[in-house]
Amino acid sequence: MNKKYIVTLKESEIESLKELISTRSSKSSVVLNAQILLASNQNKENLTDTIIAQRYHVKPLRLQRIRQKFVLHGLSIALNGLKRGPQKSRIKIDGDVEAHIVKLACSEVPDGYNKWTLRLLADKAVELEVISEISHESVRQVLKKTKRNLGSMKCG
Repeated sequence: MNKKYIVTLKESEIESLKELISTRSSKSSVVLNAQILLASNQNKENLTDTIIAQRYHVKPLRLQRIRQKFVLHGLSIALNGLKRGPQKSRIKIDGDVEAHIVKLACSEVPDGYNKWTLRLLADKAVELEVISEISHESVRQVLKKTKRNLGSMKCG
């Protein structure tokens, strides 16, 4: 199989990897990544991915990803991984929103419905501008946390 990302380590990088391996815990993923980089080095013995994967008990896809990180981003990121950016801002359901949802679940059911459904509660909460958006699963979690069951709801 043709390797898309070829690892060519400098002498200083080889020395730092060997030092890292000797000073850290052998179970550390950083050490495992360092060992994989040393084994993948083009200047040394030309081992195949399957041999390296068997030697270090990893999948060949991990080898490819470590080599890709090394070629594209450098040694530090190949060893430690990419820093994750800020997560997409999640909707925070605070106590005020929870109270409104529970109050809504205890209120009269709209015309045309026999009982509240999770989707109906979510839509009504958005319609009443209690929250800008909410999924039916989040409503379920709120009601579960407050030990409310839509099937046997006794409010009062």
